[in-house]
Amino acid sequence: MSLSLNQRTTQRWTVAEAVDGCVRHGLEAVGLWRENVAEQGLAESVKLVRAAGLRVSSLCRGGFMTAGGLPGDEGRRAFARALDDNRRAIDEAAELGAACLVMVVGGLPGVTPGEPLPAGPAGARGVAAGGGGYGGVAAGGFSRDLAGARERVAEALAELAPYAGERGVKLALEPLHPVYCPDRAVLSTLGQALDLSLAHPEKQVGVVVDTFHVWWDPRLFEDIARAGRRIVSYQVCDYLHPLPADVLLGRGMMGDGVIGFPPITRAVLAAGYTGDVEVEIFNADIWAADPDEVVATMKARYEDVVLPAGA
Repeated sequence: MSLSLNQRTTQRWTVAEAVDGCVRHGLEAVGLWRENVAEQGLAESVKLVRAAGLRVSSLCRGGFMTAGGLPGDEGRRAFARALDDNRRAIDEAAELGAACLVMVVGGLPGVTPGEPLPAGPAGARGVAAGGGGYGGVAAGGFSRDLAGARERVAEALAELAPYAGERGVKLALEPLHPVYCPDRAVLSTLGQALDLSLAHPEKQVGVVVDTFHVWWDPRLFEDIARAGRRIVSYQVCDYLHPLPADVLLGRGMMGDGVIGFPPITRAVLAAGYTGDVEVEIFNADIWAADPDEVVATMKARYEDVVLPAGA
């Protein structure tokens, strides 16, 4: 394994600056984000990465496929839009030669990431449509049908996996910590993501092991072993305690939180993973710091905190 800089860790850096930073710090790989690639231009991003001799360890992100769980024409249109956007993401990953396209699958239909639940008539939230119970679509336009949302993910994968496989792209299902289940990912454990991936060829669909999201799972080591070569991305950062008010920014530099990394790293290695270890941190203080200092600290913590002794 070797170390990769996920572009989100150095939030201020453009694709060009991230590529240059990787080269200056002796890194061999970079994880890119679609919006940054769009700002730089896809063709220019490809040119920069190839000229620098870097691998693209991942492209973030595809997914958000659950809006199809809304009823009627609204749901059908949302599902079609999600499929179209994911096909574009697959094409971008293919152009970049990315090791995988990370798939954050989406939360409950109608719930917007990081925003309050939509209010229904007279400000009533969570009142089920049609006067029914609490299983269906609420008056505010969101759904509590968690099982149905997961079914929409499976349906979308059935459409997208062959398309990805034809273009040499692996879709990497990323389970997120359960706190993100309402708005970002209805897959909360590695086992859930793995079970969903098994309906498709290994060359088309795999899973992400992100320490922030899965460190707490009592079945983690069992599911890492079960995943084997389905693991197509290993992402690391720490889980801070207490979490900040915005839990999205609760990721810390390795060693600053509660995660014990060496056992997870050993398990991922034993499962057969030979890809890059990508550091992905969402943290306001780290984003405000000098990116070069962040990368230097990241390298040191990778050696001292993430790798098992003797690795």
